[in-house]
Amino acid sequence: MKGKATSFVSMLFLILILFCPEQALQGACKGILLWFRQVLPALLPFFITSGMLVCSGAAEYLSRLTSPILCPLFRVSPPACYVILTGFLCGYPMGSRTAADLVKEKKISEQEGGYLLSFCNNTSPAFIINYIALQNLHSETLILPFLLMLLGGPVLCSFLFRRFYQKDNYQSTQRNSLPACSSASAGTILEDCIYSGIENIVKIGAYMMLFSILISIIQALPADFYLLHYLLLPSLEMTTGITMICNSSLSLNLQYLMVVFLTSFGGWCCIAQTSSMIHGSGLKTVPYIVQKLITALVTSFFAFLYFYLIL
Repeated sequence: MKGKATSFVSMLFLILILFCPEQALQGACKGILLWFRQVLPALLPFFITSGMLVCSGAAEYLSRLTSPILCPLFRVSPPACYVILTGFLCGYPMGSRTAADLVKEKKISEQEGGYLLSFCNNTSPAFIINYIALQNLHSETLILPFLLMLLGGPVLCSFLFRRFYQKDNYQSTQRNSLPACSSASAGTILEDCIYSGIENIVKIGAYMMLFSILISIIQALPADFYLLHYLLLPSLEMTTGITMICNSSLSLNLQYLMVVFLTSFGGWCCIAQTSSMIHGSGLKTVPYIVQKLITALVTSFFAFLYFYLIL
C-alpha cells in the first residue's frame, strides 16, 4: 500500500512538472535560493559542529553541565540534555538529527529518543527574532511574546507527552556511566562530520526545492478560495508560508495567530526533513506529526489569549 501511494505521488508530481514547466522552474529557483541564502549558512555549521561534539564525546560534557537542571525538569537521562539544547537553540531539523544520532550511537534509548523528538525539534530563537518578528512582522515589541509562546509551548507539552513514554528514563540512567569518547583522530572525525553535514543539508535543500515547486504550481491553478491561499499553501513550506501570511490582507491579529501556528507546527516540508533525519534510527514520523499538531494547537491557544484578550 505504501509503495503504491509513493508511485502515485511520484507520477502525479512528474505530470505536474511536465505540464507546468515554467512554474516548476520558478519554484525550483525560489526553493534553491531560499536554501542557499537562509538555510545553508545557518544550519551547515551546526550540523558539522554538532556531529563533532557527539563523535568526539564533547557533547557528554555539555550534558553533564546542564543535567542538574534539565534532567529533573524533563525527566531524561544526562546524554539527552544535549538534544534539548540543540533542539531549542539551533532550529529545525537539528533536534531530530541530534536525537536520531544519539539513538544510533546507543547513548539514549529509542523510547527516550521518541520522547525527545516530541518536543525538541523547534524553530530557533534567531529565526523567530530575525525572520519572523523583524523581517516579516516589522515589530521589535513582538520578539518577547513570540519567543515565550514558541519556545514555552513545547516545554509545556513535554509534560503531557512523557506520559506516553517510559517514566523511568531519568531514574534508570542517572547511575549509568556515559559512553567513552571516540578514539578516532580529530581529522577523521572532522571529515566524517563534514560529509554527514553536507549530505543532510543537501537533503534539506532538495525537500525545499520540491515543496517550492509544488507551491508555485498550485499558485498557478485557476482555483481561488480561502483555504488554499491561507491554510494549504503556507503549510507546505514554513519560511515561504510565513511571508505569504504576513503579506496577505488578513487582520494583524489573525496573521499573528496563523504565524504562531505554522511556526510551531513547522510545515510539511519540515516534516519531510525530519523524517529524513530520523530514517534508520527507529524513531517514528506519524507520532511526531501528531505531537507537533498538538503543540501547535496549544501554542496557538496562548497566542489567541494574548493577541485577542490581553492586548
